[in-house]
Amino acid sequence: MHNLHKENSSASTVVVFGCGNTLLGDDGFGPTVIDRLRSRDLPAGLRLVDAGTGLRDHLLDWLLLPGLRPRLVLLVDAVHEPGRRPGALVERSPRELPAGKRVDLCLHQFPEVNLLDELENECGVAVLLVTVQTEAPQARLGCGLSPAVAAAVDPACARVLAAVRPYLATEAVR
Repeated sequence: MHNLHKENSSASTVVVFGCGNTLLGDDGFGPTVIDRLRSRDLPAGLRLVDAGTGLRDHLLDWLLLPGLRPRLVLLVDAVHEPGRRPGALVERSPRELPAGKRVDLCLHQFPEVNLLDELENECGVAVLLVTVQTEAPQARLGCGLSPAVAAAVDPACARVLAAVRPYLATEAVR
């Protein structure tokens, strides 16, 4: 429970996680989007987290600390699906991830999908993913984002802000 307890003792309405490793090419898309969002004027109630490869710790915190659960968890990550254009953005639920991503054993990926399902179905937390199509199926060490994925960073920021807006607007009315 170290991450949320140490960083923030109060609940946020919406938490956006950037998942991935910036040292592995297009896999660094999620943290790059978080960095770009941090340079903007953001609404109250929105928390940005560069989860790197440690998403599981954050999700476990919320399962154990119900008072800190947000209304929406949004993950930004990179995927590779044959036939998609590199840089293409897709909004989806965790259940709509490609099969290879759902069973990937890398720590920032899934079996966390089971924790996301539990947050959504058992705890009432909405879960959404914004994913980008990578240029290559395998991450490459130290090469930075491909041009197509780098061009998707600003559009991803716009999608994230559009997706969180309804949750933050209803919070202001409460």
